[in-house]
Amino acid sequence: MMKTVQISLNSIDKVKAFVNEITKYDNDFDLVSGRYVIDAKSIMGIFSLDLSKPIDLNIHAEGELDDIMAALDPYIIK
Repeated sequence: MMKTVQISLNSIDKVKAFVNEITKYDNDFDLVSGRYVIDAKSIMGIFSLDLSKPIDLNIHAEGELDDIMAALDPYIIK
């Protein structure tokens, strides 16, 4: 199952905290910005994106989705 949410990573601290949060999970996370798709666990990859705009996060998860969504709440654009 895949869920897509829009997130904002508009500061270096936010990027670091975001990567620390998702590396706790074994699931795959992809960030999609325009035609670029990068591994959301890669700090270098994230910094190659335009962080001034919202980014789509694809979460590939089954059972842990509620936990993941709760952990990512500070980054999700509502």
